[in-house]
Amino acid sequence: MTIKSDLMMIHRFGDALLFEKGASERTDDSYMRDLNKLSDYLAARPVAVSLMEARESHLQEFFKGELEKGSNPRSLARYLSCYKHFYTFLILEKLREDNPAESIKLPKFHKPLPVTLSPEDVVALLNAPDLTTPLGLRDYAMLEILYSCGFRVTELISLEYSQINFEVGYVRVIGKGNKERLIPIGEVALEAVREYISHARSVLLKGRSSDVLFVSNRGAAMSRQAFWYVIKKYALEVGIQGEISPHTLRHAFATHLVNNGADLRVVQLLLGHSSLSTTQIYTHVAKERLKKLHALNHPRG
Repeated sequence: MTIKSDLMMIHRFGDALLFEKGASERTDDSYMRDLNKLSDYLAARPVAVSLMEARESHLQEFFKGELEKGSNPRSLARYLSCYKHFYTFLILEKLREDNPAESIKLPKFHKPLPVTLSPEDVVALLNAPDLTTPLGLRDYAMLEILYSCGFRVTELISLEYSQINFEVGYVRVIGKGNKERLIPIGEVALEAVREYISHARSVLLKGRSSDVLFVSNRGAAMSRQAFWYVIKKYALEVGIQGEISPHTLRHAFATHLVNNGADLRVVQLLLGHSSLSTTQIYTHVAKERLKKLHALNHPRG
């Protein structure tokens, strides 16, 4: 097998991801980069081998080198997941009989708890937009719906008017892998969206048309980067310290639900997590907050 055949197989795998597995283009691009990284490594060995020919020992060498270079643990976990999927694909295509990535074990790394916000910080952030301006009405509606529903930022910026049922109070959202879920939306967030639609959206569109609900001041769909800037700007205005992003409000949504007694499986469904183990991080966040409150308020804390 040749490096050229590696490239052909990588693209074939990418097509399968997009059209059979329903992966996002972002996930597909990430997997392509990770496979090219392994392919380049295998080609540069004293005795070059292709991805198709790689054995478990070759992958062990690759991960050993990455560990010695101090690669990010999350990147290593992503590489391994990618390679397991790739070789499973080859098995299903009857191009290989074994998965050399299946037995690879990475060292256990401490997974940092997600950065979240206190309820007081969330209230301050939600109150920051100027509701006398079209952009302020838009930003307020986006922040309210993000905190009310726990969306991923891509789910928020691609949201369409038809996905919201104003009568019942539910949003139909299309998440990762084109999986659909129904999310209840609070009355405050619904009212914020109504106000935005009534008094701001048409002003921002300037006579243009758009399928998406939230648009920029040029009448186009919001980008991830643009909304990240919106949140960062308001966080600075109200004095919230540290790194903050749209995902921080998603973490706050989940953490505050768990802190107030929500069942973890319900939170899993609301967030659209495929595995409960992903959602369980929020039980640790809740425990850490309890420990801090105890230390702060108990006489012998």
